[in-house]
Amino acid sequence: MSKTVIEAFKTAAQKHANDIALKHKVHGNWHDISWSEYEDHVLTTAKALIKLGLEPGKGVAIIGYNCPQWFYADVGAIFAGGIPAGIYTTNSAEQCQYIAHHCEAQIAVVEDAAQLAKFKKIQDQLPHLKAIVLMYGEDSSDDVYSWNDLKRLAREQNDSDLNERMKNQKLEDTCTLIYTSGTTGDPKAVMITHNNATWTAQAGVDCVDMREGDCGITYLPLSHVAEQMLSIHGPMITGGSVAFAESLDKLGDNLREIRPNYFLGVPRVWEKIQAKMMAAGAQNSNLKKKIAAWARGIGLQTGYAIQSGEQRPLLYPLAYKLVFSKVREKLGLDRCRIMVTSAAPISKDTLEFFLSLDIPLMEVYGMSECTGPATVSTPEKFKTGKAGFALPGTEIRIAEDGEVCMRGPHVFAGYMKNQEATENALDQEGWLHSGDIGTIDEDGFLQITDRKKELIITAGGENIAPQLIEAALKSIPVIAQAVVIGDRRKYLSALLTLDAENLLTELKKAESNATDVPSAAACEKFHSFLQSQVDEVNGKLARVQTIKKWTIIQTEFTPESGELTPTMKLKRRVVNERYKDEIEKMYD
Repeated sequence: MSKTVIEAFKTAAQKHANDIALKHKVHGNWHDISWSEYEDHVLTTAKALIKLGLEPGKGVAIIGYNCPQWFYADVGAIFAGGIPAGIYTTNSAEQCQYIAHHCEAQIAVVEDAAQLAKFKKIQDQLPHLKAIVLMYGEDSSDDVYSWNDLKRLAREQNDSDLNERMKNQKLEDTCTLIYTSGTTGDPKAVMITHNNATWTAQAGVDCVDMREGDCGITYLPLSHVAEQMLSIHGPMITGGSVAFAESLDKLGDNLREIRPNYFLGVPRVWEKIQAKMMAAGAQNSNLKKKIAAWARGIGLQTGYAIQSGEQRPLLYPLAYKLVFSKVREKLGLDRCRIMVTSAAPISKDTLEFFLSLDIPLMEVYGMSECTGPATVSTPEKFKTGKAGFALPGTEIRIAEDGEVCMRGPHVFAGYMKNQEATENALDQEGWLHSGDIGTIDEDGFLQITDRKKELIITAGGENIAPQLIEAALKSIPVIAQAVVIGDRRKYLSALLTLDAENLLTELKKAESNATDVPSAAACEKFHSFLQSQVDEVNGKLARVQTIKKWTIIQTEFTPESGELTPTMKLKRRVVNERYKDEIEKMYD
């Protein structure tokens, strides 16, 4: 039976009252918050928001790094009948203004003085805004409240208003807004209903075997649908717990401390782990290198045997004891049953690297508009390089032009205040058009080949999928990122960034005297070394897909510098504009 988010949360809080719901660091030590305490915080926040003037159906903008207050603000806003709208911490003041104004935010919940400064800068452009709440710290402004102020405000607000708002909410009501990354213009507000959230959470938990009491770790932006489903809504179904990573830099340490039962990494996180492991492995003795190579061979055989329903190799237990168990323990993944990669394309090289270490990465494909997952993979049912099968209870099909379409209870209610975009995304039969190009194999596994709008059409009229070529280029150990260029041009070229973790090892192989990225970019020996590896990639591609020229970009693409979205998706338009001089030199 379907439930509202409020009903799902209250069921979990009642059933698991004394169990751990949240874990966060306080003065360097992990502090536990029970489901009962979690509920108290949510109810306090909800009443305080009403006291501050939040009306039903109005927005609550939230900006900050993952922390308990983020959860309380999000769920508390839903309890109070408001609609939470997460904002990426890297967003500028102008971008914050667009989202806060668009969702008619009456309350803004901000992490600290830095995020508060953004809202003070745009406050006169937010006519609906009544108050700002600080997660951490204090401010002397009359309309800015500290987190401690919420307890006082809640005491001044009677329970009856909150109870009435909770009771009045229906399954089809919008309970949260997910703003798209905005790779092609202003972000659109994806309206997620109560039924979308609770149905998808239940379907996902059932499918991937998330169990009662399972623990996860949250570190990806909470304004992204995947993190909300995994860390906020999923645990309402399992009664499990979520630990807050201190930062992305400390994620490795926190993983080892928490040892989660499930873990979602975007491709860039897995790539960085891979680079660090390869750099560390290069320092091992010859004997250790030989043992690791032998074990990885067994691991790869094992991974593909599982996929085809065959038995594991006889020497798998020995390889597990000597290598795999130790690797998992060092990574903090020794208790992890479900390791997921999602949100962006990942190279087969990275997938096979982890598969060879008995760490099969489950690919999940989806989008905000289907409340996260459209397809899923499980440890019992997965294919390396494929994005999984349709989430049970939903449908997926490929349109005549190759576009991936999905239909089911997970499909969103539409884009807020944008009927034209809604009609472009949802057809009359209820199919959501993803904008991605893909294929479905005989076993129902989806493979994404490219973005519909990102296909390169060369001067010769060839349709080229850049993501496939970029994934192949990123299999070269020293390459961190690759962007293929070639729209309306005679041949393909590429912009490449170098992986700092692997650079010194690769420079030695190249017999180069370079010591860092700038000197590597200028070194002829390194260029020749890298060209030979690009040639190897070209040898596996069709002639029209081959890279004729390439240029090293000396700084990595990041969300902060603007070439990537906060979920690490490439902003091709930004890259093309920012590096137009470098691009033109490759076509002189």
